[in-house]
Amino acid sequence: MNTIVSTAWLADHLDDPDIRIVDATYHLPTAKRDAAAEFAEAHIPGAVRFDVDDIAAPESKLPGGLPHMLPSPALFAEKVGALGIGNDSFVVCYDVYGLMSAARAWWMLRAFGHDGVAVLDGGLPAWRAEGRPLASGPTTSAAARFVAHPRPRLVRAKGEILAGRAGTVIDARARDRFEGTAPEPRAGLRGGHIPGSLSLPFGDLLDPATKTLLPPEAIAARFAAAGLPEDGPVTTSCGSGVTACVLALGLHRIGREDAAVYDGAWSEWGLPGDTPVETGPARR
Repeated sequence: MNTIVSTAWLADHLDDPDIRIVDATYHLPTAKRDAAAEFAEAHIPGAVRFDVDDIAAPESKLPGGLPHMLPSPALFAEKVGALGIGNDSFVVCYDVYGLMSAARAWWMLRAFGHDGVAVLDGGLPAWRAEGRPLASGPTTSAAARFVAHPRPRLVRAKGEILAGRAGTVIDARARDRFEGTAPEPRAGLRGGHIPGSLSLPFGDLLDPATKTLLPPEAIAARFAAAGLPEDGPVTTSCGSGVTACVLALGLHRIGREDAAVYDGAWSEWGLPGDTPVETGPARR
């Protein structure tokens, strides 16, 4: 089943009744942008908003809660069913960056047992650049029945990392954040990285001009250059569990389909407390 679909493919399948298109755009808090307003202004026809801050554990929305943590299977099923996504749907995820947060929706669906999901290569920028149609205004979709089948192996928790059961951890944040030389966008977090983790900024897996995913052989080369072993368990991490999913998508593209995502990510690990932190370049 396809992990990535092209704009041409999606254009040819816009009227397919089994296709569900979701705009999974997420902006960092420092961006000061409104993803919902941007969606209402322009989106791919037939798309609905997949809001990772809404399709999240209720405690994530409380003051001090970790951002957009995975919800329970029942709540996830309720939320995506309301978007018209059923177990037989083929879901295409996109975002306004080309590829940044669309992979989070892709991973969430897979984590709850749904394999019929792909990411639109190049996202909304590629769609716009080709002059393809856009819609505006609010959208609705007939509700569907979705039954979640969780895959715990795709989700990693802090305790597993502390216990040494996470395999190799690889971090998708910008290198200066990984090394602790740039501040975190969320207040109150320490700088640095999980001891022993590797650094591979998620943008290194994308074509710098088109923001499309690199070919599999180039993706494999990027992971190898970062020091990732060719086999064994791997956990991807980032600031809040969003761009870690781009690394998981890249690993899936090269046949490593069981890469797990550390959902709490640096938003959890970097809090003041007893989790160990390293600064400086990755040690290999």
